Amino acid sequence: MAIDLPDGYRDLLDAQVATLATVEPDGTPQLSEIWFLYDDGDLRLSLNTTRRKTQNLVQRPQCSLLILDLQNPFRYVEVRGRARIEDDDGTFAHRLHNKYGADPSAYDNPGEGRVVVTIEPTRVRPVDMSG
Repeated sequence: MAIDLPDGYRDLLDAQVATLATVEPDGTPQLSEIWFLYDDGDLRLSLNTTRRKTQNLVQRPQCSLLILDLQNPFRYVEVRGRARIEDDDGTFAHRLHNKYGADPSAYDNPGEGRVVVTIEPTRVRPVDMSG
């Protein structure tokens, strides 16, 4: 299911960072600032397979992604859902890192892999508390 946002929030899909919440083995939340790409109607992430957030998503795919408007922190969109995880041969990682002018190999050690995580939304919640 693609992300369905009101027009007044679509600009947030081009934001530079988002906060990914995953669930730790003991049930507590784990938060990470991440890069993301709005790709063909989906929110997608490129994650290193050795990182805690990736391990959490493999075991417990429930997650939430918060995209905050850095110019107006009273405005954000929260996307709750499940992570669909697929292997990445590097193709998606390069596409995502191009958004940031970065080389994905700078973030990985030899032998580490990458996955594409697609957030399959169960709830999309746009919020504007700026009145």
